[in-house]
Amino acid sequence: MNLYEPSHEPMIPKGVKDFLPTNAVKIESLRQTLQQVFRLWGFQPVIPPSLEFLSVLERGLGNDLRDRTLRFDDRQSGQLLAFAPDVTPQIARIFATRMTQAELPQRLSYSCRVLRHTEEQAGKDREIFQSGVELIGDPSPRADAEMITMALECLDRLQAPEFTIDIGQVEFYRGVLEGLDLALPQVRAIEQALLHKDSSSLRQLLQQLPLSDGQCEELMALPRLFGGREVLDQASAVVTNERSKQALDDLHQVLHMLELYQVDQHITLDLGELRGLDYYTGVTFQGFLTGFGQAVCLGGRYDHLTERYGRAAAATGFAFNLLHLLFAMPDILGQQAQPLTDVLLCAPPCQDSAMQRLARQLRGQGYSACTLLTEQAPSYDNSLRRQYRYLAHMADDGHQINLLCLADGSSQNLSGTELTRQALGDTAKR
Repeated sequence: MNLYEPSHEPMIPKGVKDFLPTNAVKIESLRQTLQQVFRLWGFQPVIPPSLEFLSVLERGLGNDLRDRTLRFDDRQSGQLLAFAPDVTPQIARIFATRMTQAELPQRLSYSCRVLRHTEEQAGKDREIFQSGVELIGDPSPRADAEMITMALECLDRLQAPEFTIDIGQVEFYRGVLEGLDLALPQVRAIEQALLHKDSSSLRQLLQQLPLSDGQCEELMALPRLFGGREVLDQASAVVTNERSKQALDDLHQVLHMLELYQVDQHITLDLGELRGLDYYTGVTFQGFLTGFGQAVCLGGRYDHLTERYGRAAAATGFAFNLLHLLFAMPDILGQQAQPLTDVLLCAPPCQDSAMQRLARQLRGQGYSACTLLTEQAPSYDNSLRRQYRYLAHMADDGHQINLLCLADGSSQNLSGTELTRQALGDTAKR
């Protein structure tokens, strides 16, 4: 059997992908845009490791992520190692153990891949590209508003056509649940009905439970508490417990700040959102693009996570899923993400030295340049356009160069000196 013959068997595991240059350029463009926003807001990058001790990592994982963690034996230590399914617990560990003397607040950013176990039939990605931020040490509603405003600015910078941020508050639900004398399976059944916004199933379930009319009314209101700022007034009229009312007061403050920042037009409220209930401690939010059914951004407050690693601090943050962004806006990214190479220099073999000298000059000025020995310039086609911005063909005499702009097909003849001085323009330079 020839080991190099093509096979019909898959050569990579399910749930992971190869990204060829066309999409790899888009992913890199997304990452750079997000990282630029993070930098402008004062966030400093950190790079967590790919592997963690499972026993350490699990301190910061909720039940859902703990079940989806990929783990294996480590021959060196004899302990179980794990690939992190989420970056936030890693940042919490780094802050609590490596930044013990750091002043608060700390603003940290990252761009990493994480791995998660998924059921085979689910068809979901096991490898997730995340870019996000963590604001550690600020317990105020202002910090929550800053995270939401940053997420909105990121979507705006990415030129997403239509987007919204859905805001929830897990303490509101916990306040409703707090006074109920129910077993854990009953609570989980209620949560499943609420997660699916299934009012009919919720009503049938509540009829079978030992709850008062007032308690049933509070729970039945949750799936309907979705919309604009009027949702806060509707919720206030339904709930009576202090924990939920305090959560509403917190949301009022966050929304007031978002109005001051003039970004509230993209905001909706969803007080029946229970995502990450065992992980978050307050305001949560999700970013959605119109026409794409999955959240492209997830975030929220997690005030008790860093203390699991030895240093207590309030914290909030968010992360973008780059693959969701990639598949949600392919046309826009196709226009934004430009070829990575500025110019392809072509020359006949007799001018190899002159071509290499010109390539060095261009690279010294910050342009990317590839070289190709050929008697004739390559054919002008879409494949060439996807790789390069310009095609420069050197004549046999080594002096005249035909410069072709691959974006619009325009061309001009010029000398090597003219090419390095002005022809490519500052817009191509990175």
